Amino acid sequence: MAQGRSGIRGSRIGSGPMGEAERGDLAPRKAVSFWCGNGHHTQPSFAIEAEVPETWDCPRCGLPAGQDRDDVPVAPGSARYMTHLGYVRQRRSQEDGEILLNEALARLRGTL
Repeated sequence: MAQGRSGIRGSRIGSGPMGEAERGDLAPRKAVSFWCGNGHHTQPSFAIEAEVPETWDCPRCGLPAGQDRDDVPVAPGSARYMTHLGYVRQRRSQEDGEILLNEALARLRGTL
């Protein structure tokens, strides 16, 4: 059986000298801080000429993060959970509900 020896043993595809001379100079960059609603801090780097976005997705929790630590953006569609009764109360007033309740009780009692 042949010994599995190869001339590229111990190296990986794409490996090679990783110096500035081969890859060129990096563009000047600036680091911008973002904070999410959970208090996570992230600091991505942007090119100096690039337009910095107002919000950035937090890499830890996925919530939108803003540049102001004290005024973080709210996630879109983060409405609180409502029960069926909560939705009914949005559509009807208390007086309408009492009228409907009295009609239903009268129908059950057979007086209507």
